[in-house]
Amino acid sequence: MLLEVQDLKKHFPVRQSGGKGLVRAVDGVSFGVEAGQTFALVGESGCGKTSIARLLLLLERPTHGRILFDGQDVLALGRRGVHAYRRQVQAVFQDPSSSFNPRLRVSTVLAEPIIAHEGWGVLRDRAALRRRLAELLDIVGLPAGAMDLYPHEFSGGQRQRIAVARALALRPRLLVLDEPTSALDVSIRAQIVNLLSDIQRDFGLAYVVIAHDLALVRHFSTVVGVMYLGRMVESGASEEVFDAPAHPYTQALLGSAPRPDPDHQPSEGLILGEIGSALHPPPGCRFHPRCPRAMAVCARQEPRPVAVPTGQVATCHLLDEPEPIPA
Repeated sequence: MLLEVQDLKKHFPVRQSGGKGLVRAVDGVSFGVEAGQTFALVGESGCGKTSIARLLLLLERPTHGRILFDGQDVLALGRRGVHAYRRQVQAVFQDPSSSFNPRLRVSTVLAEPIIAHEGWGVLRDRAALRRRLAELLDIVGLPAGAMDLYPHEFSGGQRQRIAVARALALRPRLLVLDEPTSALDVSIRAQIVNLLSDIQRDFGLAYVVIAHDLALVRHFSTVVGVMYLGRMVESGASEEVFDAPAHPYTQALLGSAPRPDPDHQPSEGLILGEIGSALHPPPGCRFHPRCPRAMAVCARQEPRPVAVPTGQVATCHLLDEPEPIPA
């Protein structure tokens, strides 16, 4: 297992009228990512997807839990260990327009992570460095001359290609992709997804993808994790989750996705209302206030993860499993 997340929690303290409270952005999430695999996190806005990405990138420290990379506890690493981890795990962010310093040429943008991790000595042989940068640009389908231009001289899709090139500069093993195509035109999205697929095949990278586009997730991902209000309600192979969703929230989420068919009728049981508060989450199953199939036990007792016959794991009292699997 390349990346393993165990019971990860991130609680943000806040002040409120009655005193102090905790926003439970991530509240006990576990999953694993194999080398060469694409793990996608889906769910409504505010369910904790981006918080998980920030925790994986060590931009935030978790309140509880473990992050294992190659079997090593990342949170127990010293300064040198964290430096090495960040070389192995890189990110591509949502908006390519805000991913760069507009005053820097692309050559500087691409060279910055190399200098930060390999030292200023790489500048002694500038010709070799430029060849290395040209190779990065070639991987993402841009000419070598692009390194002498500024970010504003490129289209949105080209800027995202440069962001991918920068993420590849240190030859990482895992990329965290936070909505990598949502700021792009539909025609450009397909190009970026195909580029990422080619890079994954050629270099054996693992991806953790955060996305709202369920069609993209189905096409691009190997494993899917469905989140609701800080918790993972269902996870499994992409085909299993999309073809036979087990959790009522997953069923409603997939049923609400728009389809290019004027005769398509939405399925029954679609959820209404807004996602609950992470500051005051509901007791029991957090989805029960909006669940069309909620039972009395759902408001009292938190469901445990259950392995369903189709292969995925879901947390729901409706699943008739004599022995739920441990979290």
